[in-house]
Amino acid sequence: MTRPTVRQAIACLAPLTLALQGCAAYPETDVATAPVAARAAVAKGPGLWKVADEDTTIYLFGTVHALPESVEWYQGPIESALAASQELVTEIPDGAAKDPASQQMVMGKALLPADESLRDMLSEPDRTSYEIALTRLGLPPAAFDRFEPWFAGMTLAVVPLMQAGYAAESGVETKLEELAPADAARGALETLEWQIELFDTLPVESQLAFLMVSADNIDEVVPMMDRMVAEWLEGDADGLAALMNEGLTDPVLADALLYQRNKRWAEWIDERLDRPGTVFIAVGAGHLAGQDSVQDYLTGSGLTVTRVQ
Repeated sequence: MTRPTVRQAIACLAPLTLALQGCAAYPETDVATAPVAARAAVAKGPGLWKVADEDTTIYLFGTVHALPESVEWYQGPIESALAASQELVTEIPDGAAKDPASQQMVMGKALLPADESLRDMLSEPDRTSYEIALTRLGLPPAAFDRFEPWFAGMTLAVVPLMQAGYAAESGVETKLEELAPADAARGALETLEWQIELFDTLPVESQLAFLMVSADNIDEVVPMMDRMVAEWLEGDADGLAALMNEGLTDPVLADALLYQRNKRWAEWIDERLDRPGTVFIAVGAGHLAGQDSVQDYLTGSGLTVTRVQ
């Protein structure tokens, strides 16, 4: 099996960042400001698109689920579009990741059977690399022995980001929920349980490969995320796609994580156009970049997608 790249690990990370920050157990660390924050002042602005008919306008905004607190992005067309919207739609419902019942669900899915251990599933070279990665993060070797590989791999990718100053509380969805009109309806395209199931049902071999790319590239997680955020702030959808989606070299994983979801979301948008109103849809930026993006599926259905910013 071909291992995914570190780009793939971060691309996969996006849907679950909020959940894992609420569920994972790791030590508190001193938080520094991520280098990308310094580039925010010269940003052109993240990409914003719209689809409209005679009585409906739907904005499409690509998000980053966790950011350093100092990154500025909410201005201009984004602010105007959200203020004009009667409905805010995100990937999962607001607060789902912080709900104790949802966190219990995640932990229940993530746990291995009582007689199994994560490190026992690894070859000797992989186990050595994995334990080195844990040590570099200040975690004990047995930190995730009770957890399935997908959960350990996700958490290994989250911890360096948190240590570098990335936080879900500063992420785009959290800010949009705070800034959207108080009377705007809230909606979601998926549930947290559905997203967790997506990873939990991956073959064990794929889960282990995913874990090891996080472990083998532990020092690359933050620099790669910095580059992704820089492309996002510049509004360079093609550049962002090159960093994120082209790392999805496993066609099965890419189809499950990106393309099938993009197709379903485009169908949802097409149907939503049948009802009047202004809707602001916020999904991970990788879904609005590159080939077979949400916009591609909308265009393929005969709809016109216009870039606003």
